[in-house]
Amino acid sequence: MVHGRVSRLSVHDVRFPTSLGGHGSDAMHTDPDYSAAYVVLETDAEDGLKGYGITFTLGRGTEVVVCAVNALAPHVLNKDLGDIVGDFRGFYRQLTSDGQLRWIGAEKGVVHLAAAAVLSAAWAPWAKQEGKPLWKLLVDMDPQTLVSCIDFRYITDVLTEEEACEILRQSQVGKKERVEEQMLAHGYPAYTMSCAWLGHPDATLKQLCSEALKDSWTRFKVKVGANLQDDIRRCQLIKNMIGPEKTLMMDANQRWDVPEAVEWVTKLAEFKPLWTEEPTSPDDILGHAAVSKALAPLGIGVAIGEQCHNRVIFKQLLEAKALKFLQIDSCRLGSVNENLSVLLMAKKFEIRVPWGFPVCPHLGGVGLCELVQHLIMFDFISVSASQDRMCEYVDHLHEHFKHPVLIREASYMPPKDAGYSTEMKEDSVKRHRYPDGEVWKKLLTAQGN
Repeated sequence: MVHGRVSRLSVHDVRFPTSLGGHGSDAMHTDPDYSAAYVVLETDAEDGLKGYGITFTLGRGTEVVVCAVNALAPHVLNKDLGDIVGDFRGFYRQLTSDGQLRWIGAEKGVVHLAAAAVLSAAWAPWAKQEGKPLWKLLVDMDPQTLVSCIDFRYITDVLTEEEACEILRQSQVGKKERVEEQMLAHGYPAYTMSCAWLGHPDATLKQLCSEALKDSWTRFKVKVGANLQDDIRRCQLIKNMIGPEKTLMMDANQRWDVPEAVEWVTKLAEFKPLWTEEPTSPDDILGHAAVSKALAPLGIGVAIGEQCHNRVIFKQLLEAKALKFLQIDSCRLGSVNENLSVLLMAKKFEIRVPWGFPVCPHLGGVGLCELVQHLIMFDFISVSASQDRMCEYVDHLHEHFKHPVLIREASYMPPKDAGYSTEMKEDSVKRHRYPDGEVWKKLLTAQGN
């Protein structure tokens, strides 16, 4: 078990000026600067053990998350990491149920983003001291220990602790083969979002698609929703390049009202998208159910999850059959702890529908690929045992991490380094810290700020 008293918590506002190249742009977020609130937990352990956590933001607002992390610091400082992970459920609830902070975000919003970063920083040293990458730490855990990390409050009407343990016990069958014959040999299948950001001109889109095809990518996602004629042109361009045998998905990033979503996607149905992602407000469970029902005869599913506040929203989406593809996010939810509950709920609900609610996580941004890869590998090996799913990949900013993701033949290869892949390079943090890092000093001076 991990040991070491947390002696210091520091949090950094790290931003990358991705808006300059249109990277990350979509119908609702037109000028994102991919950013992160980066948390470092220092301990008094003899080996200098540290924990690194991260939560993803889009530039302005990162400073608000930094404030929230600092507000949560008293719940972490001077605590032994062994006590934290020994009662991870209790620690999760302490962070998310602070009697005063909870008022401005009851397991949602800025406070929940901050809690995710702190929780990730606690998971990382546990895996490191065990000498395992996080996915292996989770895979090797006995069901009772793993389930003890989950807060089941508000979801016991659909998933109890006992049911979760039983799901994990049943998934022991074939587990060794899934690790050795599938994951270590072939990795986890991915799709690319790097080619078709909304801010990319057609020439860039063509170039990136061409490069992706050479790199063995067979599944592509395109941003839509700002202008229908532009969407038709860009989708036609991509389909002409990738051909009918490869898979296309569409992402509207919450742009439409419910009737508008149905009408718009119906006009794009000729391109045979596997799914339309976030067609309307992420809080509108019944709206997504209506869109799902309307698009089902066209063979188009609904994918949602990157903006879902917590496990309760996912519970309702599953109960209402409001989605076909479930997209967890490592930072939007309460880190590993809450994501585990959603993976287990998806497994339980799969018997209710023919398609089985495949989990296809949301990724991109700063560090999301590094984090979520561990969760999807755990899901395949220890929960779903299903190969009918895939994980998003965005080829941005991995060079700033000490242990970046490894993609081979359009698949995530299992991390081998101990920890949670969350540690950033010190020089990258220093240069991109806002507003006093070298990169931002130059940009702000050039802009006259």
